[in-house]
Amino acid sequence: MFKLIKYLKGYIKESIIGPLFKFLEACFELIVPLVMASIIDIGIANNDTSFILKRGAFMVLLGFLGLVCSLTAQYFAAKAALGFGTALRNEMFSHIHSLSYSDIDKIGTSTLITRITSDINHAESGVNLILRLFLRSPFIVIGAFVMAFYLHAKLTLIFLAVTLLISAVIYVIMTKSIPLYKGIQSKLDTVSLITRENLTGVRVIRAFSRQKDEIERFEDTTCELTKNQIRVGNISASLNPLTYAILNLGIVAVLRFGGIAVDIGDITQGELIALINYMSQILLALIALANLIVTISRASASAIRINEVFSLKPSMTEKSVSDVKEASSDPDTPKVEFRNVSFSYNGTEASLSNVSFQARKGETVGIIGGTGSGKTTLVNLIPRFYDASEGEVLIDGKNVTEYPFSELRKKVSVVPQKAVLFRGTVRENMKWGKRDATDEEIYKALEIAQAKDFVNDLQGGLDAMIMQGGKNLSGGQRQRLTIARALTVQPEILILDDSASALDFATDARLRRALSTRTKGMTVFIVSQRASAIKNADKILVLDNGKPVGIGRHEELLRSCPVYREICLSQLSEDEVSKA
Repeated sequence: MFKLIKYLKGYIKESIIGPLFKFLEACFELIVPLVMASIIDIGIANNDTSFILKRGAFMVLLGFLGLVCSLTAQYFAAKAALGFGTALRNEMFSHIHSLSYSDIDKIGTSTLITRITSDINHAESGVNLILRLFLRSPFIVIGAFVMAFYLHAKLTLIFLAVTLLISAVIYVIMTKSIPLYKGIQSKLDTVSLITRENLTGVRVIRAFSRQKDEIERFEDTTCELTKNQIRVGNISASLNPLTYAILNLGIVAVLRFGGIAVDIGDITQGELIALINYMSQILLALIALANLIVTISRASASAIRINEVFSLKPSMTEKSVSDVKEASSDPDTPKVEFRNVSFSYNGTEASLSNVSFQARKGETVGIIGGTGSGKTTLVNLIPRFYDASEGEVLIDGKNVTEYPFSELRKKVSVVPQKAVLFRGTVRENMKWGKRDATDEEIYKALEIAQAKDFVNDLQGGLDAMIMQGGKNLSGGQRQRLTIARALTVQPEILILDDSASALDFATDARLRRALSTRTKGMTVFIVSQRASAIKNADKILVLDNGKPVGIGRHEELLRSCPVYREICLSQLSEDEVSKA
């Protein structure tokens, strides 16, 4: 938790005022038993109604002042805790965005969701209780001891014994519950993962009639989570009965020995009642402290998980603008060049091995190969979603690691395999890459992407609303809009990663024709499983198990590359294969 204190820096005033007013509330609370003792020993003993009313009014005033202090402390503590949670949540969200694809793959999406929601909520609750109780509870315990010692030193030994026993109970319960709280948070990760898989894969689950299996899997996980929560709940629930039993035994001891002290005149009846009140205050303070420790235990377990995310430093760093070298202006310099590039995911078997090729400005490069051959991996190295394990990827003769991310991704637009749209209007989605894009530029991109006609048919045109994830559009419509969004940026390099798979052959053909005639000067990479989609490319790269097995034009590869010829013949007739 101490590492996270820096997120309270904007709420220093609130962090001081909250505990300070709790401290004042505790002071008023400690005075009450003494006032009560005076009422019994003087007012009641002497049948002095006036004295009783005056002291009673004073107790009411103390209660009112305590209430005001308590409300003030609650307000400022809550404000500081909410500010802490907001700052921490924003910082973690920003940090997650700074991580590379590899970093996010390593920690997992579902656990990141749990940590930015549930874990931060626990940390926020911990800060709230710390500000309210961390100063008050110890002060009540120490203050009650001092006041009890002032009233009767010998009876204070009973207080000490009771406090030590209650502290021992709290310690045992805490040591058993803290590891369980950590396990519960890990189980929440699993629940989040299963929920996410089922919500995103609901169509597949229903297509294979696996609803019952998934319900059972979810129930098994939640039952295990429930068992852990019940177990830690049972341990925590034993806190109150044990502490109250010890307290009541302590009160019995105080009454027994205090009664003897009253009989011999060593202590008054009012002081004995005050001692019992102080013992009750000690118990309540220790119970509050125990609840604080339970919350801190959960918050600490969550803080460890939060700090794990912050400790994960981005594996990719970018150059500052001042350090960037100028790209080559030589027209003979390749637009994109791979030099002996190899890549593996988190130290696993190589996904790409020794890839070398060049793409000139204005060229269309087709990339084809079997499933798992490394096509997507290869194009993800161009915008630097991942860094090459070996070799270099260059744009305009400069290594992609030399570019600031913002500059690199202005040059490169990527249309991923899965079409992702965001809730909002068509126009808002089209402006994601270029905020100042005009309607004319948007319509031009839509026309090239073969999306203009269906957008015009939508109610509102560019102002038509798109639901979250584009659920109100077909798969082909979503793909065409994502292609148009990439084209709106007017990039120097366009990467289409199997992004026309949902289009019919006629629309796909029109799209490829528009790309070849209306994107002059743009270097286009087309990743596809369809031989027909890349056969007219200026250059075709054939991959097999991450290795380049052929590069050239369609006719050349038919003669020289058995893998390419096999792919073509599996999809096209002999006549179609022979046609350029």
